[in-house]
Amino acid sequence: MKQFGNEAVINNPAVPNEHNEAVLGEASNSIVNNLKEMIANGNISDVASLFNNDNASDSSNPVVQQLTEKLSGNLGEKFGLSNDVSSDVAGGLIPKVLGSLIGKAKDPNDSSINVSDIIGSLTSGNSEASGGLMDAVSKYGSSFGLDQNGDGKVGMDDAIAAVSNKSGGLGGLLGKLFGK
Repeated sequence: MKQFGNEAVINNPAVPNEHNEAVLGEASNSIVNNLKEMIANGNISDVASLFNNDNASDSSNPVVQQLTEKLSGNLGEKFGLSNDVSSDVAGGLIPKVLGSLIGKAKDPNDSSINVSDIIGSLTSGNSEASGGLMDAVSKYGSSFGLDQNGDGKVGMDDAIAAVSNKSGGLGGLLGKLFGK
């Protein structure tokens, strides 16, 4: 997270230095918890849209907007940052983090994170939620390494395989992404 937080948080004089680590931690937790909440609330197709058309770092993407708004609110509430500062920090972090996470997951030459791990982490092993998310991305699935059993299709068996491979949750994936 620090690689994305230098400009938005660490080198930002509006964010008190004593809050830098906590603000970055809040950003990481906010991404994980709010993506899980979106899936739990049935916004599966919105979350799946992150994997389509390289729009995970696009601030006009509805998921990116929602994550940015929620993080901005949390930063103001927990750290007393003004609305402008909170919005700037969230807007400087969320698109970069999501863009990098999804970009790594979609990169066939980068095995540190894959889409299946992300889906498993976001659905917390709930095969019904995972299946819905898998349905939403199935038309893109084989190009993202989601075909767990190599049968050329992405289905429930692949979703179950994805969620049964516990890899430390999305927090663990974010840790892999940021070298922790």
